[in-house]
Amino acid sequence: MTENIKLGDVVIAFSRKAIKNVHLSVHPPAGHVTLVAPNGTRLEVARAYAISKLGWVRQQQQELNNQARETPRQFIERESHYLWGRRYLMTLGYHDAKPSIIIDHKQITLHVRPGSDAVKRAEVIHNWHKSLLHKQVSPLIRKWEKKLGVIVTSYFLQRMKTKWGSCNHQARHIRLNTELVKKPKNLLEYVIVHEMVHLIEPKHSERFVALLNEHYPAWREARVELNELPLTAESWRK
Repeated sequence: MTENIKLGDVVIAFSRKAIKNVHLSVHPPAGHVTLVAPNGTRLEVARAYAISKLGWVRQQQQELNNQARETPRQFIERESHYLWGRRYLMTLGYHDAKPSIIIDHKQITLHVRPGSDAVKRAEVIHNWHKSLLHKQVSPLIRKWEKKLGVIVTSYFLQRMKTKWGSCNHQARHIRLNTELVKKPKNLLEYVIVHEMVHLIEPKHSERFVALLNEHYPAWREARVELNELPLTAESWRK
């Protein structure tokens, strides 16, 4: 059960789990705060701990508030788009044929049928993003299946408003946010490893952290980098 701890304008979602240590986190992009404490922790004790960390919480929220954000994409001429961490300028071409996309140096050329609106252009780009991700995701999953000794029965690519990825431990499925195509490839790998480790340890427990430390020691740096990159116009968090 989750309870709210209100400290002025700061609201902290407090919950208890079978863990040894207290975990206080400020999550991008909006800076929502969670406090997870060992089972049996009284609400008053959790509140006192939160008060002692209030300055740190406000600092983290301010840093997130100052973080760069993309403006909504319209898929128009000379608009900036990111692919694998690099910035490209979009150009448009119109012809009466199946839509296509060409990358040349730092330019993305989107060919669509005359009269295609922004919604259609966005759909074409999204499908293209998924095709690019499929080419990267399958080999990475196979690589980490061997390293971790697990099997991913299937994976899914989709728009996700609140997460970079998710894992269904019982079905052995993982889901990945299609926005990851905009980030450097090492960050895609980090998210894949994160979700695949959940096949071994479903919770964000000390064991989970130990497994990440063992198999992907740079995970903390990757997480920081992922959260420091420009956010899309929508809210995304992990």
